[in-house]
Amino acid sequence: MMMKNGQYYLSDDNTNDLKFSPVSRAIVMKWTLSILVIFALLCALVVPVLADGEPTVTITDYKVTPSVLMPGSLGTVTITVKNTASSATVSEKSGQLSDATYATVKTTDINVNIESISLEGNGIEVMSKAYDRVGEIGPGQSIPMSFSIRAPDKSGMYYPEVWIDTTGGKSTRFPIPVNVNTPVGIQRQAILIMDTSLASAANPGEEIPVTLTLRNAGQTIADDVTVMIENVSAVVAPKNADLYHLGAINGGEQRTVQLVLLSDKKANAGLVRIPVTIEYSAIDGVPQSQATGIDLMMKGKAELGFVSVDTNPPRLTENTPFDLTVRIENTGTGEAKQVSATVDLPAEGTKEAFIGKIKPGNDAPAIFLLEGAKGGSHPYNLTITYTDDMGVHTQTRPMNMRVPVADGSGNIILGLILLALLGFVAYRYWYLPRKNGDGTLPWVRKN
Repeated sequence: MMMKNGQYYLSDDNTNDLKFSPVSRAIVMKWTLSILVIFALLCALVVPVLADGEPTVTITDYKVTPSVLMPGSLGTVTITVKNTASSATVSEKSGQLSDATYATVKTTDINVNIESISLEGNGIEVMSKAYDRVGEIGPGQSIPMSFSIRAPDKSGMYYPEVWIDTTGGKSTRFPIPVNVNTPVGIQRQAILIMDTSLASAANPGEEIPVTLTLRNAGQTIADDVTVMIENVSAVVAPKNADLYHLGAINGGEQRTVQLVLLSDKKANAGLVRIPVTIEYSAIDGVPQSQATGIDLMMKGKAELGFVSVDTNPPRLTENTPFDLTVRIENTGTGEAKQVSATVDLPAEGTKEAFIGKIKPGNDAPAIFLLEGAKGGSHPYNLTITYTDDMGVHTQTRPMNMRVPVADGSGNIILGLILLALLGFVAYRYWYLPRKNGDGTLPWVRKN
């Protein structure tokens, strides 16, 4: 077909040119438009449709270890790379039956292919090389990647960037904050510190006065502060209330609590901890709770007394040896150790006795061996020395001992008998011979 002078002709090498009339020209144009419309409809029968959200990658999590690096120290940066689409697919639909219905729908999953992942230091020295040809990540999948880093010598905040390149020329840039010895992100909050004031040692069975001081060392207010004394055993317990409400404590302020604790007399010596719970509301209204405690050093206290004082023999005589036995009892809560006793009686013998230990509720004898004492009443001092958990103690008690004076009536009678016998002998063998010449007794002489 060819056109000459505004008219269409059919031309062939073996034929002459054919001339189209204006009517034939209109018919040709009509068929040409029809063919173009049909071709467009055929192209619309197969429509590739991308799923919602074209798949790509993102960093869902990162971690810097340690969270704060010292200048020149080593650390790690760990990231998590994830496919953004839960179902990254391409759908091919054909055979449209209506506006939203097709005869055939073909769905194909498309993964994200990662070409490389690298970390650009931006002031941080990156020790690890880039990860090349990482591979594909399926829909909804994620992979962790780690980089070794070295902190610079200067403190500050640094922002190295993670670069991720995927197939198709797409790339992702993600900055990671790295703290190098910088106090950034420290939350200003209330900090409650409890100090305990009490005696250095507590004796089991006694009341223990305690003063608690709560100090807010933070910069914000601690509201609705309460202190609760826990009772976890029968050794020590609060005497009165165990819950104290202190209200609000501003930063730099303090409050005090006065309480009394009761201790069991049978409590063993040693360290006892009474748990204390402090509860308050932070400035943002979030309830806070912290645990602390009161530490008590329980020390036993020995109390020595006298049970009995005996002598052997029970009835003393003047200048006669005897034993003095004093029984000493421990009525305290602690063990008495290194117990010894002395007496200052005016008598020769052993005046010091070593006893050793006396446990609470027990007694022990102190025995003194004496050579004898003169008759009469003898006041003396009994001194006891011992140690317990509280230290060294000395206890002195005045005593008295009576030694009966020896009875001389027997000696007088014996003397009189001896005197009478001597008089008779003298009368018989000395006086009568001289008087009578023969020494015969008067009642023997014959008239």
